[in-house]
Amino acid sequence: MNQPRLSITFPDGTTTPEFTLADMQAVTASLTKGKPRMKHDPDFAKAADQAYRVTADELRQFIERVETEEDEKKATAERIKDIFAEAKGRGYDTKAIRKIIALRKRKPDEVAEEEAVLDLYKSALGMT
Repeated sequence: MNQPRLSITFPDGTTTPEFTLADMQAVTASLTKGKPRMKHDPDFAKAADQAYRVTADELRQFIERVETEEDEKKATAERIKDIFAEAKGRGYDTKAIRKIIALRKRKPDEVAEEEAVLDLYKSALGMT
């Protein structure tokens, strides 16, 4: 079976000679041949285990913080919904209230520019 031939080009522009996957496997095998695996180091294992626990604990904390914020966001959305329902019950137009809230979030210059363009377009269409 014909294996594809590969080469690696490094950021400095140098390129390796072409090779195949079988070539890479042979080189890897020759580099590890006869060499013992790393011996068990209990101090290293303990430190690695501790690092894993710290990482897992930190990850759990991030997730729990996000979940708490999501719960708060949901509660806030429900309170806002209740406010709009109360305003509607008192006879206010909630669509207009939402538009006013959106306008108040924007800069006055942006609002004035948008209104000027809107007036211009309405005038061009004979809507004024």
